[in-house]
Amino acid sequence: MNGNDIIALGLGLEKPWEITGQSLNTECTPHELRITLAAPRGSSFPCPDCGAMCKAHDFKEMTWRHLNFFQHHCYITAAVPRVNCKDHGVKRITVPWARTGSKFTLLFEQAGLMLVREMPVLAAARIMEIPDKTLWRIVLHYVTAGLAQLDLSELKAVGLDETSAKKRHNYVTVFIDLDRRKEPVVFAVPGKGQDVIRQFKQFLTTQGGAAGNIKEVACDMSKPFLSGIKQSFPRAQVTVDWFHVVQTFTKAVNKVRVLEARKKQLPRTTRWAVLKNEESTGLSEQERQALAELNAMDFFTAIAWRVKERLRWVRKASTAQAAKWRLSNFLLCMAEANLTKSPLLRPVIAAIETVIRHRRAIESRWESGHSTARLEGLNSIFQAAKARARGYRNPQTFISMIYLLASPVGNLLKST
Repeated sequence: MNGNDIIALGLGLEKPWEITGQSLNTECTPHELRITLAAPRGSSFPCPDCGAMCKAHDFKEMTWRHLNFFQHHCYITAAVPRVNCKDHGVKRITVPWARTGSKFTLLFEQAGLMLVREMPVLAAARIMEIPDKTLWRIVLHYVTAGLAQLDLSELKAVGLDETSAKKRHNYVTVFIDLDRRKEPVVFAVPGKGQDVIRQFKQFLTTQGGAAGNIKEVACDMSKPFLSGIKQSFPRAQVTVDWFHVVQTFTKAVNKVRVLEARKKQLPRTTRWAVLKNEESTGLSEQERQALAELNAMDFFTAIAWRVKERLRWVRKASTAQAAKWRLSNFLLCMAEANLTKSPLLRPVIAAIETVIRHRRAIESRWESGHSTARLEGLNSIFQAAKARARGYRNPQTFISMIYLLASPVGNLLKST
């Protein structure tokens, strides 16, 4: 096997294309290896529309950047023909080593996609020695192409949550397939609220799915989300994950602590102690002492904390029936606890009222087996990628990275 055969094998050349020349320019930095391709005179080429073999009509010389040859930049040059198809007229053919309209080979673009999954786009662009905007255009092309191929006809259970895209309340809402174990993201869109639910429904329809197929939607207790789900997916059962219930009461406890701290001195380390549970191994000795002092002095912060702790008893229910009974008992005890004795406890009352409003959705958590825990885990990955890249220019670039990291679009890396 000679040198030309090795290079042709690396390029994946198919007949009638063959290597006709190669030269190394050492007068520029970095050095440039230029490979010339051509087809024998009289060769036929497939029509880009129908694939029928046609004779060449005319030629245009084109050049593509290829993967580096050792430390040298590599470029491929070929006279690309237009063919005269009897059905579709004169058309420029698609060469097997590059996509239409690109100035890079498929292998070069594949290497770029692999790099941006592991590092910031700017760093990947520096390694490949191309502008980062050029690499972003490559990423956006393949993400768009991958989404067009996404089949959602079997989608039945959806989870959704917002993640921060930029400062000042700029969010991206991410939708995942709860039944998909790997690469679960199926849709991401700027913003949050009812409008993103409508956009997801439209996307679902274009990708072969149907609103009537969605049996369950897992989300937090956001009013816009719940309202949007009711309008767009009226047949779906809404499931509120327990994480969001605990989060609601944790925020309420913290609000009570802040209000009470303005009026009296609280024990040291109270701020962190009330965020944990009594049996937590992460409690320090100072935090345990702070909780003991809060309970002994009957601070309102201690009352709010005990309400949060009682929720853990509900969480430990092993069946849906037990959960319903325990939740009923919890609400009954709260009704008898006289929480209205101080305005400082209003955040806790508001949290209890939230549970009452969304009780059916909370109870369905024991029936479905689905949760938004995976979304919380993915959110940490997205935020880590954003921090590593020092942010993204706009929500669309952030969304493209979300697709590359956690959606089936990532499979394009294996097939490019």
